[in-house]
Amino acid sequence: MKTTEPAVIRTFEDLECWNRCRVLRLFVAKQVVSVLPREERYRLGDQLLRTARSTTANIAEGYGRFHYLDNAKFCSNARGSCWEVLDHLIAGNDESLISAELLGRGRELGAHAVKLLNGYMNYLKRAHKAAPVADQ
Repeated sequence: MKTTEPAVIRTFEDLECWNRCRVLRLFVAKQVVSVLPREERYRLGDQLLRTARSTTANIAEGYGRFHYLDNAKFCSNARGSCWEVLDHLIAGNDESLISAELLGRGRELGAHAVKLLNGYMNYLKRAHKAAPVADQ
């Protein structure tokens, strides 16, 4: 019988939610912004990049707080940024700047990142309740 040991988390880079947000960020940077018309790279492209970068940055900042509820709050911000990326992708598609295929892929990547963020935030909230008084 195969036993599964829990993953060791040494840094935010070990968090699956951070890695999924990283995939979303790289998708935006390498596949979406590159197809935008030149003038939109400085408008929609800039906003997309800032929002996509915010997903991973918020997870990293929350992780560095070393407090369960602070961490969860920053993950909530990251989740909001995932939804904001989707809104910008929808706008890009509505304005015929990006294809329906890119929008669909962005939806998939964002939904997966949000699902993992929700799970991690639930873990953080449970851990806070079980933590010694010093973390409360």
